[in-house]
Amino acid sequence: MLSYARLLEANNAIQTLGDDTYWLCVTRTVQESKLFPVPSYMLLSYLCCFYRYPELLRKVEAKMPAEEIGDRARAMGGKFGNLPGWGLPTFYLLGREMLINFGMLDPADAAEDVAYVMAFWRRFKLAQQREDGHLNAREFGQRVQLLPERRVQRFHADLHACAVGDRLHKAAQAFLATVSQYGFLVSCESRVSLNNNGPYNLGDGRELIVREFTDLAEGDYPWLDGIAGDIPYNNLTVTMEATGCHFYLMDDWGSFESRPEFTADKLTGVGLYTSDVLSEGFVPVGMGSADELAGTFEELTEKVRVATVALWKRVAGWSRDQMMDAGALVYFSMAKDFAHIAGVYDVNDWMTIDPRADRFRPLLNDEFGRDFLGELVGLVDLPSQRISDYAMMQHNNNPVRYISQIPYSVLGRDGAAPELAPIGEGVTHLGAKADRYTTTAGALTLTEYNARAAAFVPRQMAPDYRFLCDTTVKYRSDDPAVQAMYRDEQQGSRLAGKGAGLSRADIEALRGAGQ
Repeated sequence: MLSYARLLEANNAIQTLGDDTYWLCVTRTVQESKLFPVPSYMLLSYLCCFYRYPELLRKVEAKMPAEEIGDRARAMGGKFGNLPGWGLPTFYLLGREMLINFGMLDPADAAEDVAYVMAFWRRFKLAQQREDGHLNAREFGQRVQLLPERRVQRFHADLHACAVGDRLHKAAQAFLATVSQYGFLVSCESRVSLNNNGPYNLGDGRELIVREFTDLAEGDYPWLDGIAGDIPYNNLTVTMEATGCHFYLMDDWGSFESRPEFTADKLTGVGLYTSDVLSEGFVPVGMGSADELAGTFEELTEKVRVATVALWKRVAGWSRDQMMDAGALVYFSMAKDFAHIAGVYDVNDWMTIDPRADRFRPLLNDEFGRDFLGELVGLVDLPSQRISDYAMMQHNNNPVRYISQIPYSVLGRDGAAPELAPIGEGVTHLGAKADRYTTTAGALTLTEYNARAAAFVPRQMAPDYRFLCDTTVKYRSDDPAVQAMYRDEQQGSRLAGKGAGLSRADIEALRGAGQ
C-alpha cells in the first residue's frame, strides 16, 4: 500500500538520482561509437527496465531481501558496484520519463511500482555501503569506500610490489589494457563491464583502488558463447596500490580522477582475485608470488587477446537489430546478478527484449536516438522536465526537473491503480543462449547454477558475523566472534591467523616481510 511516507521517500530518491545523473552526464567524458547505435540501444534498454524491473525485483525479493543482497555484495565482484547501483533505479526512471513524453504514461501511473523500485534501491545501497554510511558516491563527495576494514587489510597485506620495468609491472599493465578493451567490446562499447571503488588510504602517499572486471567468460551474454570458453574467470578483481597521486573523485559510474594523473609509473603494488555468488569472498588468483602473478597476468592477457579478436569477427557480421539487442541487454541486465545471487535467474527475464519496449524499435533510428537522448539526459528540455519558472535546477539553474516526481494526489485516487501486465516471452535477434555458465564452482548449467546459488550461504552471512561492522570491531575487537570473523577473512593471506586489532602499520610490516 502506497503511503505518504513511502511517497515522500520515493520522490526524494527520484530527485537525488536526477541531480546525480545530470552531473555525471555533463562532467564525464562520452565516447561516440562508430559501430554500435549506442544512444538508440540505451533508449531501448530504458524501456525494458521500466517494463520489467518491478516484477523481476519482486521475484528476487521473494527469495532474498535487497538488504541481504547488499550485505553479500561487499564480499564479491560481479555487477553490484557503484555503476550498477546507480543504473538500476536510473534506467528504470528514464524509461518512465520516455513514456511520459510519448504520451503513453501519466506521472501518477505505476506509482506503487516506482516507489517499490526506489525502496529496493535504497535498501540495497544502504546495506552495501553501510561501512561508509552513504547511499552512493554523490553523498560521499564522489568517493566509495564500501569495503570493511578486514577486507582492505587483506588486500593491503597481500599486494605484490612492482616497479616500472619489472616483469610484474609490465604484465599487470598489459593485462589491464587488454582486458579493458575486451570488456569495452563485450559490453557493446560501453563501460558496463568495469567498475572501481575506493580510494583507501595506505599511508605514506599511497592509496588503494579496487577495480572490477565482470562478464568476461562464457556466461550470461549469448555473444560470448564459443568465444570466451578459454577464459577461466567470469569476474576478476585487480587491487592496485598507487603511489604519489590522490584519487579525489570516484563517482557513481565507477570512473575516477586523480592529482597528479594515475600514470603507469604510479602503480607500485598489485593483486588479483576472482569471486561470484558461489564463492566465499575474494579468491586469490596467481597470488603465490610476484613471479606467479606476473605469469598469470601474461597467460590471461593472451587468452583475452584471442577472445577479443574472435569477438570482433562475430560483431562485424551483426545486423543493426543484433547490435541493438546486445547493447540494450547489456544496459538492462546491469541488475541481473541480483537474480543470480537469489538463484532465480532466467534467460527470458534478462537476455531478451520486452515486446512492449520492442514496439518502439522502428522509432529508434540513429538520428532520433542521438537527439532524444541528448534532450533527455543532457539538455533536459523535454516537456515533462519543465516545471515552474520560479524553480532553479541544481547545477544549471534552469526551471527543469530531470525526472518527474510522483504526484502526491495519487494518495487520494479512487479505484485500483493501473498495473503493468506480467512479463511475457521476449524478443531476440541473437540466437539461443548456450546452457553453460562459468563460475567459481566450475562450468554449470543454469539449473545447477540457480540451485547452488539458492542454497549457498557465505560464512560472512552467518548470524554470528553478519552484523559485526567496523564500529563493532572498534569497541569489541577482543570479542571471540570478531576475532573468528577476521581469521576467516585472513585464510590464505599473509595475515593468516592474526585476527583483529592490527594497525595499518602492522599490516605494512607484514606485507614487507612477505615480499
